[in-house]
Amino acid sequence: MKLNVRKLFSTAVIMGMFFLGLANVLLARAGQEQPKEPVKAQNYAVAAATSAINVDGVLDEKAWEDAVVIPVPYEWLPGDNIPSPVDTDCLVTFDTNNFYMAFRCFDPEPSKIRAHLMDRDAIDTFIQDDHINFMIDTFNDERRAFQFRANPLGVQADANFSESEGYEDFSWDAIWNSKGKITEWGWALEIAIPFNQLRFPRTSDVQTWGFSVGRSYPRTVRHRMTSHRRDRDLTCIQCQFNKITGIQGISPGLNVELDPTLTTIRTDSREEFPVNPSAPMENGKVDPDPGLTARWGITPNLILNAAVNPDFSQVEADVRELEVNTRFAIRYPEKRPFFLEGADFFLTPLEAVFTRTVADPDGGLKFTGKIGKNAFGIFGAYDRVNNMLFPSNQGSISTSVEQGVGSGVFRYRRDVGRTSNFGVLYTGRVSDDYYNHVAGLDGFFQISRTKQFRLQYLHSETKYSDEMAADFGQNTGAIGGNALFAEFMHFGRNWLYLFNYQDFSPDFRADYGYIPRVDMRRGNGVVGYTFWGEQGDWFNQLRLMLSGTLVYDHEGDLTDRNVNIRAQYQGPLQSTVMTQYQRAREFYLGEYYDLDQVIFFTEMKPLGGFRFNAVVQVGDSIDYSNARQAIGLNLLPFVEISLGRHINVTLQHAFQRLSLGGDKIFTANLSQVKLIYNFGVRTFVRVIVQYLDVTRSPDLYLFPISDKTQTVFTQFLFSYKLNPQTVLFIGYSDNYLGMTDIDITQTSRTFFVKLGYAWTK
Repeated sequence: MKLNVRKLFSTAVIMGMFFLGLANVLLARAGQEQPKEPVKAQNYAVAAATSAINVDGVLDEKAWEDAVVIPVPYEWLPGDNIPSPVDTDCLVTFDTNNFYMAFRCFDPEPSKIRAHLMDRDAIDTFIQDDHINFMIDTFNDERRAFQFRANPLGVQADANFSESEGYEDFSWDAIWNSKGKITEWGWALEIAIPFNQLRFPRTSDVQTWGFSVGRSYPRTVRHRMTSHRRDRDLTCIQCQFNKITGIQGISPGLNVELDPTLTTIRTDSREEFPVNPSAPMENGKVDPDPGLTARWGITPNLILNAAVNPDFSQVEADVRELEVNTRFAIRYPEKRPFFLEGADFFLTPLEAVFTRTVADPDGGLKFTGKIGKNAFGIFGAYDRVNNMLFPSNQGSISTSVEQGVGSGVFRYRRDVGRTSNFGVLYTGRVSDDYYNHVAGLDGFFQISRTKQFRLQYLHSETKYSDEMAADFGQNTGAIGGNALFAEFMHFGRNWLYLFNYQDFSPDFRADYGYIPRVDMRRGNGVVGYTFWGEQGDWFNQLRLMLSGTLVYDHEGDLTDRNVNIRAQYQGPLQSTVMTQYQRAREFYLGEYYDLDQVIFFTEMKPLGGFRFNAVVQVGDSIDYSNARQAIGLNLLPFVEISLGRHINVTLQHAFQRLSLGGDKIFTANLSQVKLIYNFGVRTFVRVIVQYLDVTRSPDLYLFPISDKTQTVFTQFLFSYKLNPQTVLFIGYSDNYLGMTDIDITQTSRTFFVKLGYAWTK
């Protein structure tokens, strides 16, 4: 293995000098502009609790009588900093080990409060309920914050929020306590967050934190209220937060968390299917898989995570997507807890770090933290499976290789000025006959109140094994490539305009990330204007947008061109309607195709516990299997219904049809039904059924193909969560497959039990 270190180093030095020079120019210009300062939010002095607090949803302790009260007086959507339609009091205090909050959410019609039981972080369902949300900027640097939400029943959601990356990740989990209670005057909520779940400066001095409280009050419209003004002509959110001070003498304790797990799986399968469809189901072996994940807060702002045979299993089934007539690999989100600690430290404009490429590691180590203006993250793992993605301009291929691979990521970010930053990234994957190294620089620059600029440069060095290169059409020798991303954005009250440029050379590879297309130079521009409604208007928001994209390969040939015109309406009954016309030209396998399409989207949430949306896409399309133009129709309806507080049902369907001269090339239907019964905040049972049916007309294909494919996936899950890591899952899933001349037949079944426990100190 030979890595061109000199080339990487010299490139990094040159780009570093360029970035620093650009940073100075942009920051100097920002200083010359002297932008109008936003209205200062009010500051609050927080005092230590004067009594013990029992988190039970009843605010009867003396500590709440003495706590500071922070009101929530502004509605920022759909109103523009108008008085809130209902009153909300937020009470804040703390002791040595916990940060406490309580809320009095007054409501003139308590019978209309929307509150349902659900799994934690089920955010699409959660935001339909009445709920409280608050964010804590513990470093008071207006860059990153911890976000917490809870509804009137105490159902929790939490997230990491990153200002510069526009990142809000609800996959992050903290262990905290909440309890709500609906009353005759509205609803009350109590919350306790252990300090060992937060990062904050290590100091004995009085600390000042950024702090924002919000309340969501969904009725015919969703009223969103806040404790401070939200300026629509200001892109930063955290710079408008309230400040709380007086926090002192706090301790994270030992700040140690141990999470042992035991996952036991047995999979039975028909090994001879489909050659012998009547072959019996063969019982598999019971496979117990113990693991341990540890978290140690060396200091409140330096966190070490380690794992031995970690449990990276997912009991949540990925919602399938139609993979018929597609060119590029589909991305599924990360849900595994080990990777989510400090995940925001590894964010960059290009997705060079995508942790689902780590499949089945023996162990892993992660170290993240922030000291002053410097933030860093280090991650390493040894994986038993090497997940590979081979990108090109015209498509991508993915595969998994049963070989050990060592991998690592290093990330450093330096805060510059008030809101800008500059960063360095390295990722590497190495095995006996393969390597991929990526290194580069990136920056985020806040030019003014409404203008931002992002930039990233990456260089890669890759070497595939001879066998892998032959199987997937890759070069047998070492290859190197570059990637560049640049984006300028203005986002104001009315005008939005954005311009970005991306350049990926043909041999650029980011095997630790998700970059499914290379060999392209892509320019994109968006211009939009927003009309805001007033109280009583027939609309809350109207937006008109025009966008265009040009893509050339590195030979200078045009491969993609499109222009989009979009109109979007938001109004009463929490309704959204969007219509888009798209005119495109696409190059595929030596031919150009001119495509006209219309896209329609609508969504409505007229009642508590009911949500409906649908997408319709119709027009010209490319039949990628046979390399010709066709007519496509895509339909994606979705319905979610909550029956009482305990039952939630979602129905979703994806229909895709491709036609040639009025004859159907194929028709694909993918349906999913999900039924959940919630016994309480911690326990539920869930049933998922996914059904795929693809029918084809073989005489319209240029190669032999089956005229029918059917699959069925079912899953049953019992879930008990004392907290995100102390869990019991008991489940069963199976798969069915049907093809031409083969009736739909069960091909495998899996039984699984997972036990997890979180020990914190």
